[in-house]
Amino acid sequence: MPDPALSRYVGVPGWLALWVLAGAAFLLFGRRVARIVGVLRRARAEVRWDRAPRRVAIALANVFGQPRLVEERAIGVAHLAIFWAFVFFAASFFWNLVRALVPALPLPYADEVAWMAAAMEVLGALALAGLAVAALRRYVWTPPGLERTRDASIVLALIALVLVTFLGAEGAKAVAGTGAALPVGRAVGRALAGLGLTAAGGATLYVALWWAHMATVLGFLAYLPYSKHGHLIFSPFGVFFTSLERGAMPAESEGAAKLEDFTWRQLFNGLTCAECGRCERACPAHGAGFALSPRELVHKVKLLVTEAAAAPRAAAAAAPADVPAGGGAGDGAVAPSFVGDVVRPEEIWACTTCLACMTRCPVFNEHVPLVVEMRRHLVSQGAMEQRLQDVLMNLQRYGNSFGKSPRTRPAWTAGLDFPVKDARKEPVEWLWLVGDYASFDPRVQEVTRAAARVFHRAGLDFGILHDAEQNAGNDVRRVGEEGLFGVLRDKNLKALEKAKFRAIVTTDPHTYHAVRAEYGDGSGPLAGVEVLHVTELLARLVAEGRLVFETPVHATVTYHDPCYLGRYHDVYEAPRRLLGALGADLREMPRNRDAALCCGAGGGRIWMEDVAGIKERPAESRVKEAAGVRGVRTLVVSCPKDLVMFQDAVKTAQLEGSLVVQDLVQLVESAGATVARSDAHAYA
Repeated sequence: MPDPALSRYVGVPGWLALWVLAGAAFLLFGRRVARIVGVLRRARAEVRWDRAPRRVAIALANVFGQPRLVEERAIGVAHLAIFWAFVFFAASFFWNLVRALVPALPLPYADEVAWMAAAMEVLGALALAGLAVAALRRYVWTPPGLERTRDASIVLALIALVLVTFLGAEGAKAVAGTGAALPVGRAVGRALAGLGLTAAGGATLYVALWWAHMATVLGFLAYLPYSKHGHLIFSPFGVFFTSLERGAMPAESEGAAKLEDFTWRQLFNGLTCAECGRCERACPAHGAGFALSPRELVHKVKLLVTEAAAAPRAAAAAAPADVPAGGGAGDGAVAPSFVGDVVRPEEIWACTTCLACMTRCPVFNEHVPLVVEMRRHLVSQGAMEQRLQDVLMNLQRYGNSFGKSPRTRPAWTAGLDFPVKDARKEPVEWLWLVGDYASFDPRVQEVTRAAARVFHRAGLDFGILHDAEQNAGNDVRRVGEEGLFGVLRDKNLKALEKAKFRAIVTTDPHTYHAVRAEYGDGSGPLAGVEVLHVTELLARLVAEGRLVFETPVHATVTYHDPCYLGRYHDVYEAPRRLLGALGADLREMPRNRDAALCCGAGGGRIWMEDVAGIKERPAESRVKEAAGVRGVRTLVVSCPKDLVMFQDAVKTAQLEGSLVVQDLVQLVESAGATVARSDAHAYA
């Protein structure tokens, strides 16, 4: 079999021609990547190199195993096959490139090594089948958010050409009698022989396909950083540089309105995005018909980077920094602002910060921090609706979103037949952080009293901060008011310093997340303090035999996972164990656990006006999903905001009489929860 690198073509040795082709490809590739890196260097700094061993472990598991894709079954397995073929074919290409560029090296070609050729043949055949699945999905059974772009078609064709040229070359070698006795190569060889290919023709075809294969890969390499499939290069780094704290907010800033305002990692989201639409399909705001599309948002960030990278340096230096190159400003026209014109305020305010997009993203893009960064800019400009401004003013003046006097915060306790301790005045085992809605909203106050009665009957030694508790600031921070969040946090921490307690319990997942994840490094009054949601505490008491139920709950129910309990903290099983202990027949909704649909209240959306023209509010979609589960008449929640949102949605969806919304604590109380041992009050 002739050596393609040593053969001569119009008097030019093959290795020299390959040097020219490879040099051009690597020059184009390197030039584009260097310009992109230059753009990222203009952004704000952000530390993403810490805890390297953990980052490496995350990258290895998710890049090479791709669990977020594999769970989608057919397309996930197809993508995994294509990926592993890409890994082996890339290794083979660079192996062969080195061998061909320096023919004197005592090194065989990759396809001349039996184990490598066998792996490539098998993976090549599997990847071709995977490409067929991917093509059918993109062009025939297209899911929402997956676009049929020319770029995607080019990339699919290039991948197919890489695979076909290799497998064809293996078949040509088999016809020529020089190939390894491998099944796929033999099968292709028989097909070629059946078409009349001779042994001499097989040798000629092999050389032609070898060059076609190498040229295609080099062309693919040069094209990748200019195409949407640049994510093949950047996404492994995106996974490595992921945030190690789920749902973590960006460092305090004035917000972002132009390229230099973002951090380099926030801009990097656009480069890693595969534009697969998984985030969009999971987004409750997009599904409801709001302006937001997480996919489009990240795509706009990508254009911000790539158009700046494509612009000549002089033009980029002279152009306004907040406009993508080619943004359309000229002839004295006012340049559009990235935040405000390119990304519209209605997109930014539509986000519920539920993390559904980030949980589904296979390349670990961070949509929510992007949204919050842009919200900070809008807040700093006062560019928000009046109702939200009023709520923020209430929070600043009174420490709660309802604009009520702090003295009225413990007023809900008046309906109890026992006193609730003030943890600032006497020590307690459990400090209960109640939260705004549980304290002030009349629709939730009865649930709050039910929780107090359950705690009392369970023998828990608990107390509250009374008028010293402030809103925890979770949604304030996600609205973009970082300064106000800091004020609320500091006031709560000062109140905690005055209280004497051993652990914290809360009935509000938003408070749970803020205190557990965003109130510092665990020092000060929170040093060594365990923070539990009420469902975790009650499930633990049941498991340890400290809490028993006198009357089983004979009801068929479904359960809604709160975003700030589930996706943010993986608390899925505790409420389900509690429902099981109650005797309830739990039937899951189609979207449950980390796929649960957000109620629409998070990220401050509960404080904002509804948008005209939307298809259906997320809460309405959710109660209809619950009502559609066979035999279910009760939707169980464990978040005050869920209770409010779903009770309203039951009315607007005209499901009154067929679906009841109840908090899990109410079911616990109805079951006659009581202490099982006399020493339960000492539990901590």
